[in-house]
Amino acid sequence: MKTRPRAVCLMALPLLLAGAPSRADDRQLPASKADVVLSFAPVVKRVAPAVVNVYASRVEKRPRNSLMDDPIFRQFFGGHDRPGNPTAQSLGSGVVVDASGLVVTNYHVIDGMTDVRVAMSDKKEYPADVVLRDERTDLAVLRLKGAQSLPVMDLGDSDALEVGDIVLAVGDPFGVGQTVTQGIVSGLARSQIGKSDYQYFVQTDAAINPGNSGGALVDMKSRLIGINSAIYSQSGGSVGIGFAIPVNMVKSVISAARAGETHVRRPWLGASLQGITRDMGEALGLDRPAGVLVSDLVDGGPADAAGLKRGDVVTAVDGAPADDPDAFGYRLATKSLGGTAGLTVRRGNQTLALALKLVPPPETPARDAVTLRNDSPFSGATLVNLSPAVAEEMQINGVRAGVVVAAVADNSTAAMTGIQKGDVIVGLDRSKVTSTRQVEKATAARQDFWHVTIQRGGQIIDSELGG
Repeated sequence: MKTRPRAVCLMALPLLLAGAPSRADDRQLPASKADVVLSFAPVVKRVAPAVVNVYASRVEKRPRNSLMDDPIFRQFFGGHDRPGNPTAQSLGSGVVVDASGLVVTNYHVIDGMTDVRVAMSDKKEYPADVVLRDERTDLAVLRLKGAQSLPVMDLGDSDALEVGDIVLAVGDPFGVGQTVTQGIVSGLARSQIGKSDYQYFVQTDAAINPGNSGGALVDMKSRLIGINSAIYSQSGGSVGIGFAIPVNMVKSVISAARAGETHVRRPWLGASLQGITRDMGEALGLDRPAGVLVSDLVDGGPADAAGLKRGDVVTAVDGAPADDPDAFGYRLATKSLGGTAGLTVRRGNQTLALALKLVPPPETPARDAVTLRNDSPFSGATLVNLSPAVAEEMQINGVRAGVVVAAVADNSTAAMTGIQKGDVIVGLDRSKVTSTRQVEKATAARQDFWHVTIQRGGQIIDSELGG
């Protein structure tokens, strides 16, 4: 026989509990201010002096109007020669990482700027030189002139972050003065953000606004765990989706600047990788579609020497998961040159441990840069020989020989022809291209058309370009 649950009248509930000890008896008044106030002020006091404002500018030169030589025409401008040249300006933030005056900021804050100044939190200002530019990570390092014994921010470990950790974003949004916002780590290993070749960002809901670029993302132990870099917004203001470059990536840039280098040298894999789809994962017998597939190898390169083979699946670097090419690229890029990195590799039904030597990509052949100034379609383009170092630097895959377009001057013939930075010229007039000097010589004589073969973004383009 089933019994029905007994209904209890709510009015009688106090009587049922009357004999129970009251929890109110255990309550106490706060003994101190710390018991009633939760404040991030101690963290801010420690980190704020090391967060700076970065002001960058350049004067845009315009061609002189010959009418300004006419005194009558000049009267329309109040006796002045002509209106002044416009000035391009950029405003961002930075973080002091060395007491001697090294400051880390975003590359896009100082890109193309000729005059850079830094203002400290105590209003002192210093002129600054850009000592290292790393466009691939959207980072740059400044050296302050005349600065000594500056406050420095401690560096944390971004690999130790977990979703839900409390963080603070410190910067100078809109140029109104130093501002602090609070949030949590919303996500890790975010990709497809746009400003960096290494798509591996820390996502946070701490408000990041224009001017915060280059500022600090810090943890509750007052340590730098990221450089604020970008926001997702349709209005231009913060909507709670901000991204920071992990501090473990920043460390390699700082080390290069301290060593006096003007660019960052990173380990070279010597292999082409691709992500694993669900169908590929099933075909490879993987429990889940995670890891990177080795699709090609450079003979004698580090991957080849380590014993990797085409068809291998790399799942981790030094025990840290590498679930996709972005994650693998980040893991390898944060390693210092010299020594080895341990790769966890799935080959068929076997799991292997391989040692990858951490060496930089070779500059062979030498770049031998040439800027063409002739009557060819390439006039105004700067060309360099393709080497593993150039391929790594410019993210060129799938081609081993040719000449790379390193830069294209504005309004040049090359720009109007459609030549782009990063193009690899592999053929000219149906001859294989092997060096910059070959292209220079071949385009020295004027002709009506050139047959050009270019590799761009993994595609081969054949075209007839007019002279």
